[in-house]
Amino acid sequence: MNNLPLIRNYPTGATFAYQHEYYLGVDRFLHDVAWLAAMLPDRQHVLNLCADRYHFTVGFAAALLRRQISLLPPNHTPDLIAQLQRGYRGLYCITDANSGFPALETFFYRGSADRLQRTLPIPAIPAAQTAAITFTSGSTGEPAAIAKSWRSIVNSALAEIDRLRVDPGTVILGTVPPQHMYGLESTVLMPMQGGLILHAGRPFYTADILAELNALPRPRALVTTPVHLRALLAEPDDFPRVDFLLCATAPLPVRMAIDAEARFAAPLYEIYGCTEAGQVASRRTIESSAWHALQGLKLRQDEKGTWVKGGHVEQEVLLGDVIELLGGDAFCLLGRTADLVNIAGKRTSLAHLDHQLNSIAGVSDGVFIMPEEDEGRITRLTAFVVAPGLTSEAVADALRLRIDAAFMPRPLCLVESLPRNTTGKLPRQALDLLLTEYAAAAG
Repeated sequence: MNNLPLIRNYPTGATFAYQHEYYLGVDRFLHDVAWLAAMLPDRQHVLNLCADRYHFTVGFAAALLRRQISLLPPNHTPDLIAQLQRGYRGLYCITDANSGFPALETFFYRGSADRLQRTLPIPAIPAAQTAAITFTSGSTGEPAAIAKSWRSIVNSALAEIDRLRVDPGTVILGTVPPQHMYGLESTVLMPMQGGLILHAGRPFYTADILAELNALPRPRALVTTPVHLRALLAEPDDFPRVDFLLCATAPLPVRMAIDAEARFAAPLYEIYGCTEAGQVASRRTIESSAWHALQGLKLRQDEKGTWVKGGHVEQEVLLGDVIELLGGDAFCLLGRTADLVNIAGKRTSLAHLDHQLNSIAGVSDGVFIMPEEDEGRITRLTAFVVAPGLTSEAVADALRLRIDAAFMPRPLCLVESLPRNTTGKLPRQALDLLLTEYAAAAG
């Protein structure tokens, strides 16, 4: 198959997106894409910073038509943008607001095609064309660049649609940015390839998320993260019913999944994946701790770890997690390979410790950190905890009931918030800075 359609599964006259209380049809989208593609500068790489999800999608599609590669970094700090400018000559930015990077050539996306004079055909994109370069989150170091073909990301979206059994016409509301791999796959590509309705916004505050959901017709779905979901579940108000919930970026505690399904009256699914491979597996959290690989994916193990290939994963990828294969397409996650901790002959993972910490009543967020080895000093686990109303002693007492004494954090620090990024992850650089600031304050 040499070419794959830009969008599919939309009947004649179907709605493509919901933006600012207006429904935009497929014809409008195709005209906007063609109009924007004709206006873009002639460059090879583009940084898509559009905050409006519809604008982002039009920009992404227009870049595909011009055979431009969209760069999707994990953050937009001046330092990382400067690195991208040095590494990708001729890089320019497309945005619907002030980019904040005056040294970067910027195309401002404002407005849309004036009139729909005729029906446009759905473009076909070469399957092997590089559609995007995504970057790892930097959770364990510097971000690494991963090239994605149009075929691979289309097949990833189709596998997700098949697994979740999403009905065409479902409105997808996301709290995650489209620039992130999870956001790209589940809030942009899944609508484009499944005949779904893309919601242009990205509400942040819980009241706004609930208000946006209430305003949408059914079927409707919420694509979110554990951090956003935790904040939502703290609200006492009645929740609007949705048709399914999707969560990713970190394993979700079962008690949160049970609460979410009850409050939203809908099934909750989790996606497991990584930037290198994209989506790998899913699970219905309240039913089983086991994950099931998406259609076409095969996992194998050797002395290096667990590898995945097949389906939308075109080149075999070594996964960064400790995995127990259960037979067939099922497996269990035991923690990140880089997160394994050995103390006094005992072994655990930071993910397990984080889970126990965040399961304590009154703890709204928390993380364990193993500082880098410092010659001449004993390296000890440190924990930073957000727990309004609790003392550090109370948190430590509760933690002692849950974990071996060898893994008790020294120190355990109460903070107002953790430096999570827009998808709820904690990049290693941010954690190192937190440790440095604590050490400076402690003298």
